[in-house]
Amino acid sequence: MSSHAAVPDTAPDHAAVPGTAPDRVPDTAPDHAAAPDRRRWTALAIVMTAAFMDLVDVTIVNIAIPSIEHDLGASFGAIQWITAGYALAFAAGLITGGRLGDIYGRKRLFLIGISGFTIASALCGLAAGPEMLVAARLLQGAMAAMMVPQVLAIVHVTFPAHERGKVFGMFGAIVGLGAVSGPLLGALLTQWNLFGLEWRPIFLINLPVGVAGLVLGLKYITESRAEKALRLDLVGVALVTTGLLMLVYPLTRGRELGWPLWGHLCMAASPLVFAAFVAYERHKTRRDGSPLVELSLFRVKSFAAGVAVQLAFGVVMGIFFLVWTLYMQIGLGWSPIEAGLTGVPFSIAVSLAAGISVQKLVPRFGRKVLQAGALAMMSGLLLYIWVSGRYGTGIGPWQMAAPLVIMGLGMGLIVAPLTDAVLSDVPREHAGSASGLINTTVQMGNALGLGLVSVVFFAVVDKTPPTSQDAVGRVFADAFRNSLWWVVGVLAVILLMMFALPARPGRHIEAAGAGAADVDTGAGGDTGANEGEKPDEGEKPDEGEGKDAGAQGGRQPALSH
Repeated sequence: MSSHAAVPDTAPDHAAVPGTAPDRVPDTAPDHAAAPDRRRWTALAIVMTAAFMDLVDVTIVNIAIPSIEHDLGASFGAIQWITAGYALAFAAGLITGGRLGDIYGRKRLFLIGISGFTIASALCGLAAGPEMLVAARLLQGAMAAMMVPQVLAIVHVTFPAHERGKVFGMFGAIVGLGAVSGPLLGALLTQWNLFGLEWRPIFLINLPVGVAGLVLGLKYITESRAEKALRLDLVGVALVTTGLLMLVYPLTRGRELGWPLWGHLCMAASPLVFAAFVAYERHKTRRDGSPLVELSLFRVKSFAAGVAVQLAFGVVMGIFFLVWTLYMQIGLGWSPIEAGLTGVPFSIAVSLAAGISVQKLVPRFGRKVLQAGALAMMSGLLLYIWVSGRYGTGIGPWQMAAPLVIMGLGMGLIVAPLTDAVLSDVPREHAGSASGLINTTVQMGNALGLGLVSVVFFAVVDKTPPTSQDAVGRVFADAFRNSLWWVVGVLAVILLMMFALPARPGRHIEAAGAGAADVDTGAGGDTGANEGEKPDEGEKPDEGEGKDAGAQGGRQPALSH
């Protein structure tokens, strides 16, 4: 979060009108000034609800994918874009959304974001075809990139330093609740088929929440800006987005189009676009010191390795959660509620392990906790492969419980402390930029993983097109197991890369609860909240931490969008 003093519109707000939030406050208000303001708890409830809405919207979609595919006649390529498009738009706009909040006001950007997110949710719920739904999901992701980075920036400037630990603990609990409730809520709304709308209520439920957040936010959230916010880097955003599109679009569309030559050329040319991005970022650094990505961070070995781990972990999440849904609901023919309930042990295991890892294990065992998590996830996946092959299409939720719990425990050991480990050796003045980049990288990995589903899952399905429901079950089970082998391979690479992380991670997160808040077990997205090291009470805020203030409020793999 930003630690700069905000630029006031007028003189200090000593005589604010009772019952209204002041127009502008400093980024780090003095403790004695913030403590008496009871409105801050209402503001907290508003921004937390918005973060919860965003997270649930991400985790809720996967469980409804088969219903969407059937109702709209969507191709599997379109299904991939419904999820990957959101993650891609969110990743592309996350850092820029944070900077816009620093420049033009976090309250303003939050209200714009929640308004746009609500409108996009309505468009998703009213979509007449897969094309409209994909476009609305892209808009949703872009609006989430405006809204989510402001959440923790607003918390930072609203609460005094001594209260932030408690607040971040609450944030972690809310995110954990979203991780568990999202799939279940999606399953219930889809299964109930309210008013004959089938899957549409999973998006329409955001409308009353979004409208309430907008109305209450206008009254209770205090405006703030960074005194020396970084400039925008729209060219950098365009270059990195183009490079990602050149990778993800051919992966999602290539299968349906017979893998045309242009798709291979696009993927082959994408490294050139990323090379141009790096060159431009160097130029941008020399010109005004406001690059989208602070390239000097990659000179820190642990950070470079950590970003690679985050990217690969995003790929793991993107692949697993989509193929898991397809396997259960299309391959095995399960109802949404049965599939949703099957995932409950996994979500609970993630939440439990995340809390224990941050509070008890990492301080004692350091990096070994993350490596144990990777090994646990690999063990759970191998057990899942065996169980799926052993029981075939007759497998039930109880047979899946053991591998899912083991996987969940492993994921919890990774996602909560990983960001702290990656930031441990990062200079304090770059903590904000590094946090924003980490969260962006996770979403990029998630989008790439969703695109790779065409290769690791549908390539197996296409080899032996099923002719009956029993054949569909067998083929989808084979494709699922093949996908899990790929995920095991990626996790093995992650395990090796973890050796470059610090043996004993330092503390660059505002509070342990912030790390736990990164738990995300849905479909790519969702919501973590990382920020640079906070100043001691009474200490003058470090100016470097103010950069990219809002960009730090991104999401960790969780639960993507």
